[in-house]
Amino acid sequence: MSDGQTLTIKRTITVRAVVTPRWKEDAERELSGAVANTDQQLAQLEQEGQQLVDEIRRQSMNPLDPRVQEQVGSVQQQVAAKRSELEEQKRAMLEQQRQVRELEFEQIVDQGQIEGACKVKVGDNLVQKLQVAVLVRDGVVEAIEGG
Repeated sequence: MSDGQTLTIKRTITVRAVVTPRWKEDAERELSGAVANTDQQLAQLEQEGQQLVDEIRRQSMNPLDPRVQEQVGSVQQQVAAKRSELEEQKRAMLEQQRQVRELEFEQIVDQGQIEGACKVKVGDNLVQKLQVAVLVRDGVVEAIEGG
């Protein structure tokens, strides 16, 4: 590249948030909703699993046939695996809720990442261009760090 040429590149921008009463309420509400949704998924999983087992048994001439038992066992295994996955997600969300409750006001936490574009040219420090963060307070940009 010769001098004066620029290139637009994508970069990941870290979003950091200042913990405020509103931020904590929003985080709590979001996590509580996710936990409730997971509870609903667990209940639905159990119900659908039982319906499927009942249907397999009902369609069989001999519910004690080893092939029927194998099908039932397979369904129950799949339900147990999905239940386990959902319960792990729920445990993780409950742990996040606990962590949110323990945060102190004015503490800064990483909230996520967004994609952005930036221009680079010969002589730019690429590391500095890529290391950028946005600090927000209740959704309002308070500072742009780096870049």
